[in-house]
Amino acid sequence: MTLWLSIGLLFTFAAIIAVLTKWWNLRCIGVTPVRTFTFIAILFTSGLDVGLIMFPLTEFAGYADLSASPEYSFANPLAIEFGFWAFLIWGFYFLTCFYFCVVEPRVRFFDIPLVKVVNNAVIIGTCAFTAFLLLVNLPWYLPEIGDGESVIPTFYLIVLLAIAAAVYSSSKLKYVRILSLGSSWLFIA
Repeated sequence: MTLWLSIGLLFTFAAIIAVLTKWWNLRCIGVTPVRTFTFIAILFTSGLDVGLIMFPLTEFAGYADLSASPEYSFANPLAIEFGFWAFLIWGFYFLTCFYFCVVEPRVRFFDIPLVKVVNNAVIIGTCAFTAFLLLVNLPWYLPEIGDGESVIPTFYLIVLLAIAAAVYSSSKLKYVRILSLGSSWLFIA
């Protein structure tokens, strides 16, 4: 498995270098253009979401437990997560944006009906898995509410509210823009 992950990472970095080398000056203006800083803020907060929150939910406590893992004592857990995941996730988002802004309008791969069905299934599965991760790890974030052993309706309510807020905020680009810019400025501050 490590070999396949290493090959995938090398391919990803090679693709990023190829895109930046060949299409460095390409301007992409879509149907809902945003300023460069807004675009970077959207990528930044998306990378923070997946790279710092969703992927490592189960690992974060391990970085904080210095008695079990003294090799992580050189930095705080957030810095370790940032180094392990964030830049890689930003690279994936960069390639994804490049594909959907430059390649997909010409290829129209996602217009194929079977691809649409599979894509929707993957999106639904990913969202369900993310909601499951949040539900399972809420006792670690909020131990004063529940012990993690029993079903607490409050945890389900928190997950339901998080899903509702995510659906509502993603319904219009203006909300995504506000959340991304706000999150970026808060992170910088």
